[in-house]
Amino acid sequence: MARIYVLTGMPGAGKEEFVKVALGRGYQVVRMGDVVRREAAARGLIMSDREIGGFASAERREHGPGIWAERCVPLVEGKDTVIDGSRSIHELEVFRKELGGKMRLVAIEASPWERYQRLRRRNRSDAPRSEEEFRQRDERELGWGLGDLIAQADLVIENEGTLEEFHRKVSEELDRPW
Repeated sequence: MARIYVLTGMPGAGKEEFVKVALGRGYQVVRMGDVVRREAAARGLIMSDREIGGFASAERREHGPGIWAERCVPLVEGKDTVIDGSRSIHELEVFRKELGGKMRLVAIEASPWERYQRLRRRNRSDAPRSEEEFRQRDERELGWGLGDLIAQADLVIENEGTLEEFHRKVSEELDRPW
């Protein structure tokens, strides 16, 4: 039976580092943010955090709060998979309905200061240019229900230490029998 981890956490918490470890162990990865960005690009939107976030919110209003999960489920192909970036209880409901007992919700946690520094170092097009932008992004994501989702996690992995320590924690989880 395929193992499916659904990752959640505030931006910059370390979800991508979980993904890197899982990829090294043969997991396929479905990045919810990539699904959003692909759809936004197909519609010719500017690839800024504000545009992408606004588009993601508009799609939730138009198609329902679980739309991004619904668009990700078909990408799970019966293999060990990490779905990166769930944002709400509504998405969790879609994943639990469609994937059943094969999935585990994992929340990655880190302090706001650490997350802000990581996001700035990434230098992606949607990286916050200021602490105010960072705060606005957190508020938007919390408005989608991210805090409630984190509270529902089957497992929480703290990411405040070194990268090596976090990778070790992730490896231990991936090695754990279900």
